[in-house]
Amino acid sequence: MAEIEEQRLANLRNKEKLLAELNLNSRVIKSAKAQTVKREDGLITKKRKIEVPAVPTRSSTRLQQASERPSYKEEPDDESRPGRTKNRSKAPAKVDVVVEEVQLQPAPDVDTIRDNWSKWEAVGPPPTRDEVGTFHFEDYLLFLPNKSPDEMMREGCFGGSYWRPLKSRRLGILIEEDWRELPAAWIQGLEVERYLTDPDYNADVNKYKVACGQSIEEWEASGWIMHEYDVRGWFQWYCRFFQGRRCPDDDRQVSRWRKCVGPTGRWKRMLLKAYLKQGVHDVFDDGEDEDTKEVSPVMHQTCHHWAYEIKQHDLDEAWA
Repeated sequence: MAEIEEQRLANLRNKEKLLAELNLNSRVIKSAKAQTVKREDGLITKKRKIEVPAVPTRSSTRLQQASERPSYKEEPDDESRPGRTKNRSKAPAKVDVVVEEVQLQPAPDVDTIRDNWSKWEAVGPPPTRDEVGTFHFEDYLLFLPNKSPDEMMREGCFGGSYWRPLKSRRLGILIEEDWRELPAAWIQGLEVERYLTDPDYNADVNKYKVACGQSIEEWEASGWIMHEYDVRGWFQWYCRFFQGRRCPDDDRQVSRWRKCVGPTGRWKRMLLKAYLKQGVHDVFDDGEDEDTKEVSPVMHQTCHHWAYEIKQHDLDEAWA
């Protein structure tokens, strides 16, 4: 027994010596239990040590082999945020497009509507053109296109298919051969089958060699066409307006033009912004200077469809 007691005391001395060497004698080891603290005012309070759960350090073999380690930090759920939803759907599978055959049933007033298309007289004065190529109509001062209808067709617009045979769901009739009402001078020497009546949209016909916009059928479905005046929509209206016809749809069409390519029109503004963003100071005009940097041919073609073409003075004003 004496030997055991002597060994125990020796162990205690060695332990105290080790603690002294490590300078641990002066440390205060706080307990996880509440500590009693006496304040200067004599009140006694208790402080409790808050234990923060540690991030797990152990992981299974499955997690160790994973390409990414899981995060244990709490993050807000996107699905719980108002106005935001988490997209869980995958890209839609490709499907075959089925073209529905339209069964035409003529509207009861179709004959009257047809008469309105052709029985009109020119009452508006012909436009004048200024030194930068802008047209001016004295009875519509805010309508300022810089492309005439014949220039648009000769340069290439609407994929060469604007005047193709058209089935109107609204009227229930087939419209064709109405391109023949165009002035002979506008289409003289023009390959009609390629530039006007191609049954298929051909982007190579367009001035900027790109496709843009929707079909006349889509315009009709969207309610943008006033059939009693122009069954094909905007460009047909412009052809007739340019020749002097005036009708109740003029204000609406001029308003649409201004919203697209007017002084603050959407497409004109976006195209000029693209030039500024790319640091380009010279206007891109397809077919003229191959060294000129191309800036959004699609927006150029869109403006062209609205009888407007960005000119150098437009870009100079944007840079000023």
